[in-house]
Amino acid sequence: MNAVATPQHIGEFDRRDFRNALGAFGTGVTVITTKDDEGRLYGVTVSSFNSVSLNPPLVLWSQSRSAPSHPVFREAPRFAVNVLAANQAHLSERFSRPSADKFAGVDFSLGDDGVPLLAGTAGHFVCSNENQIDGGDHVIYLARVLTYCHDASARPLFFWKGQYLQP
Repeated sequence: MNAVATPQHIGEFDRRDFRNALGAFGTGVTVITTKDDEGRLYGVTVSSFNSVSLNPPLVLWSQSRSAPSHPVFREAPRFAVNVLAANQAHLSERFSRPSADKFAGVDFSLGDDGVPLLAGTAGHFVCSNENQIDGGDHVIYLARVLTYCHDASARPLFFWKGQYLQP
């Protein structure tokens, strides 16, 4: 018989422990990419990506308000959700850390809308930035999928309890 964890009540919980509890839910890993009005490229690693609706095609993701790229994504009319493949943990690490040029040495192309599309991914979704919702210390982006592609044979990069797993 499994032991039952002691419930943590709001107001009492420790942020690190709460984050660890959230880590019990495994997720895929994405890199959201865009460009600003001057053509500079931006990317951020995100595991808070989900489908919302098939008709119309909607997805969502969230970003910390304190992220250096937050002002750019807030104003971006379009962005791409790059779904990382199992062999792309290095890209997850690269785009999760501050860097002067996160795209240096990264294989990518610019989509029709000018947003960066990372090469070798399990798939990508080019989206319009439809709505932004207050989510506490994060902003939730609701996005309409404009175009997408996927590699049916690709294995996804999976993140669970603070580490990458090979499915």
